[in-house]
Amino acid sequence: MADTADFTNNAELKQYIGVMINNEQYGIDIGFVDNIVRMQRITRVPKSQPYFPGVINLRGEIIPVMSLRRKFGLEDDVITNKTRILILKPEPQASIGFLVDEVKEVLTLSDSDIDHVSNPDDKTSYVTGVGKHVKGLISIMNVPAVLTEKEAVNP
Repeated sequence: MADTADFTNNAELKQYIGVMINNEQYGIDIGFVDNIVRMQRITRVPKSQPYFPGVINLRGEIIPVMSLRRKFGLEDDVITNKTRILILKPEPQASIGFLVDEVKEVLTLSDSDIDHVSNPDDKTSYVTGVGKHVKGLISIMNVPAVLTEKEAVNP
């Protein structure tokens, strides 16, 4: 019976890649992450959204790169030796790169470690909750919401 209880406890555990964006720590569900690559030359694509600095060629695959800083309305990216591009596969045949300041670690959190956001508004829609772990708080990123194009609404 102890084995069954351990399995139940492990079933609610989820892993996240901890990344830094503008001195804030975010967790990205590891199920979306296909690869983590060092910063490389990004080729600009004319007339793309301002938060898409361009595309990269990763082993023959052309991957659009999204600046999370720009998407979140923060100051522009500062490229350092710690800057990384997370390659996400939200769909089997589609890849996208997320430009992040730094990749910190893989975190394992249980559902009880996360305070979920209820009724998210425009400012919190990119976050599904806040996780608590030994090194502090981490905002859990809502990857589908980040990838969704939202129209600006003028009051």
